[in-house]
Amino acid sequence: MRILEKHFKKGFVKVVPESLDDLWHLYNIIYSGDQVYARTTREVKIQEEYARPQEGRRVTVVLGLKAEKIYWDKSLNRLRIHGTILDIPEDIGGRGSHHTLNIAVDQALTIVKPQWQKHQVDRLEKASRGEAPIVTVVAIDDEQYCIANLRQYGIEVKVEKTQKLPGKLEPEKREEAKKAYFKSVLNGLQETWKSLHNPIVVLGPGFMKNDFVKYVREKAEDVANAIVDVKGVNSAGEAGIQEALRSGVLAKTLKDIRVADETKFVEEVLLRLGMNTTDVAYGRDAVAKAAGYGAVERLLVADTMLRDSSDQDRLTLEAVMREVETKGGQVTVISTEHEAGTKLQSLGGIAALLRFPIG
Repeated sequence: MRILEKHFKKGFVKVVPESLDDLWHLYNIIYSGDQVYARTTREVKIQEEYARPQEGRRVTVVLGLKAEKIYWDKSLNRLRIHGTILDIPEDIGGRGSHHTLNIAVDQALTIVKPQWQKHQVDRLEKASRGEAPIVTVVAIDDEQYCIANLRQYGIEVKVEKTQKLPGKLEPEKREEAKKAYFKSVLNGLQETWKSLHNPIVVLGPGFMKNDFVKYVREKAEDVANAIVDVKGVNSAGEAGIQEALRSGVLAKTLKDIRVADETKFVEEVLLRLGMNTTDVAYGRDAVAKAAGYGAVERLLVADTMLRDSSDQDRLTLEAVMREVETKGGQVTVISTEHEAGTKLQSLGGIAALLRFPIG
C-alpha cells in the first residue's frame, strides 16, 4: 500500500493499493458513512439539438461519495464502494444520486473519516510497510493435495484435487502413478508460483511430502529453491493447512503473516475457555466489563462486527476498543475469511485475553 498523503487529524488519507491484500485492508478500513474520492466513469446525457433521446456517453471524472455499502470482490480483484455522490463537477451533474466506485489495484483513492481509530491507522501503516509476504503452501498425501496462498486475509485455495494411488502391494503401478501424481501437483504449483516467486512450504503426513520435495528438486530447480520449509501434519488438503496454522508448526515461516497471528490469538482464547480459567472474556458485556477494569491485554474483534453492525453498535464497540488501547492493551481485528474468524464469530464476534483474572 502506497500512502501518498496522510492527515489523520484532518480526517483524510490518500492511498494506492498495490495488491489483493491491500484491497482487503481497505475493505476493513472503509465504513458506511465515510467519504471516498476516486477516478471513475459516469454516463453523461447529451442534450444537443439533434441527439437521440436518452443518448449518452461515458466520461472519466473524479468524484466523491458517501459510502453506504462496501463489497470486496476477490474474483475480479477489486473493491466496490456504493453510495451517494457528494462532490462532482457541475458540468457532469448527478450530486445526490447513487454511484459505485470500482477500486482496483494501482488505483488511487482518498478516504475521509470523522475520526480515524488507532486500529485503522495501525492497519494502514502496517500494510504500507509491506511486512507480510505471501506464502504458498502445498499439503499433500497419497490421496489428495491442496495448493494455496496464505494471504493476510486468510487461505486462498488455488488447486485442490483427490486421487487415490495404487496400494503398496502393487509397487510398480504405485511408483508409475506417483510420478504422474507428482507431475500434476508440480504443474499446479508452478502455475501458482510463477507470478509471485514467493516462499513455498510443503506439509503432509508420512513420507509423501518428502518424496514430492525430492521430485521437485529433480524436475524444477527454481521452484525447489523457493521451498523454505517441510513440515509434518496429520492431514493433507486444506484441512492440513488449517491444522498447521492451529498447531503453530508454521509459526517461524509465517511469523509476519497476519492469518497466523490471528489464529494463534483465537486458539489461545479457546484454550483458556477449555481450561475454565478466568483470564479470558468473550461477548460484548463481559469484554466491556474487563476493559473497564483495565484487564484486557489483547482484544479480538471479528471484522464483521465493525463492518456489519449498526452505527450505534459500532460506536459502542469502538469506544471499548479505544478504552483498551488507552489502558495499554492491544486490539486485533480478526478476518472472518479463515477458520479462526469463524470460531470467534461463534463466541459473539468479540473476545479478550486478560492480564489478570476477573470475577
